[in-house]
Amino acid sequence: MDKNLENTFLDALEASQDKLFRICSSYAKDADDAKDLFQEVLVNIWKAMPSFNGNSALDTWMYRITLNVSLRHRANLIREKNRRGQIKSFTIEYLGHDGEHDQNLKKLNVLRNCVRMLNDADKAIVTLYLEELAYKEISEITGLKENTIAVRIKRIKEKLLHCLNDKL
Repeated sequence: MDKNLENTFLDALEASQDKLFRICSSYAKDADDAKDLFQEVLVNIWKAMPSFNGNSALDTWMYRITLNVSLRHRANLIREKNRRGQIKSFTIEYLGHDGEHDQNLKKLNVLRNCVRMLNDADKAIVTLYLEELAYKEISEITGLKENTIAVRIKRIKEKLLHCLNDKL
């Protein structure tokens, strides 16, 4: 890989690594699993860099790879659970907590649990939405139309609000 491509990769990674890691965390069973998944995502992005053709923004392309690798990882976890006959928990370490008050931590944990209950498609959309991506970018990543994204986000918000009200 040439030095220019390597620098592009490193610059893009520096700009997006926190968002990429949060997406990975949404599909991981715990913090260690999230770190492993993040490493897997980085390897996949690195290997795919020479094929990036610029049809979308580099960060949008990276989010798409991250989401695809994360969904594949989630499917593997489910298959593993089914093989073993055990229930594995999936956590969402989406929102950090930097010394927040106990009440805020409780609300964050409830929100994480509510997001965790969503189906994979809704979880992907809300994860990207919470990363403050525009509907157009979410559309490019998921392959859904922008209007569909808008409707789905409205419905997801309603589901999350209902879930939060039930649990708080």
